[in-house]
Amino acid sequence: MVHERMGCSVRNGDVFIFIGSSRKLMKLLHAEDGGLVMYVKRLEAGHFKVPAYDEKSRSYPMEWRDLVIMVEGIRESPGQRLRRLRAERNVYTV
Repeated sequence: MVHERMGCSVRNGDVFIFIGSSRKLMKLLHAEDGGLVMYVKRLEAGHFKVPAYDEKSRSYPMEWRDLVIMVEGIRESPGQRLRRLRAERNVYTV
């Protein structure tokens, strides 16, 4: 898909973001030394806010900080976040 539809190379260092039509599933694809890496995040509550589409590049260009803001559900208003399920974290000591 990256090569055929987007006209890009997966190995160029960019992170390619795929979001499902329900905006609850996001996949990130990028190349590292030794192979391709894919991260998947599925939201239990809320949905991802998709940035503005750029007709010229036929993509949704963004900076790394924009991706972090989108994944974490941070809104433009300071102190506000989109609804996200909190992960239970157990701390183990050895």
